[in-house]
Amino acid sequence: MLNQITHGVPTAARPLLIVHGLYGSARNWGVIAKRLSDARQVVAVDQRNHGASPRTESHSYPDMAADLAEVIEAHGAPMHVMGHSMGGKAAMVLALTRPELIASLTVADIAPVAYGHSQLKYAEAMRGIDLSGIERRSDAQALLEPVIDDPALVPFFLQSVDVKSKSWVLNLDTLAREMPKIMEFPEMSGSFSGPTLFLTGAASDYVSREDRPRITALFPQARFVKIPEAGHWLHADKPREFEAAMRAWLDRQDKAS
Repeated sequence: MLNQITHGVPTAARPLLIVHGLYGSARNWGVIAKRLSDARQVVAVDQRNHGASPRTESHSYPDMAADLAEVIEAHGAPMHVMGHSMGGKAAMVLALTRPELIASLTVADIAPVAYGHSQLKYAEAMRGIDLSGIERRSDAQALLEPVIDDPALVPFFLQSVDVKSKSWVLNLDTLAREMPKIMEFPEMSGSFSGPTLFLTGAASDYVSREDRPRITALFPQARFVKIPEAGHWLHADKPREFEAAMRAWLDRQDKAS
């Protein structure tokens, strides 16, 4: 089963499952998960090939959705599910294949479509770094900064460095090989009729108006909310606003159920 970090204790409110994006981890979501756990238990997972979860040869969305289903069934379905980017795609596939497991779905800055901007260059950059000589995280930072084109991503990638073992807590070989699947969205039939929130960054180009017909065909109850001045990593750019949007959404769903 996927590695999990659990925040808070079970309450009368339904628990929330947080699913990170590519190159992320459960730890990336620690601050937001902890804050939201004042009202409900929050479970953040490391997806396969990330963090402390199992390394596998496959990194397809049906496989990732099956991983999430196993976690939800272990905690007692249904749960609220929030997925960011790649995690949002995995959560959408879960909703379309196992709708009974999901109390509500939040998709953070991604659409159920194929993307052209590959993240392969970052896997290759991380694979190309020799971590054997690092003694502290700042050593890895000095190696990363010259090969990462966006300085804002360096601290994010550094969270996946295990200084003690001098290695990445990412299966970069599988992620690089499976990148075409990660950038795609599988052909899905049917729809998820449960409450669904598409929460996007106003400064991000990952979800466009042109994506709306595809979104509403698969998720007919979809609602759309933008966080001003936030990019694709909206939870890092505007953490308080992201938390407030999630809290309002989850509270509304609890009252409606």
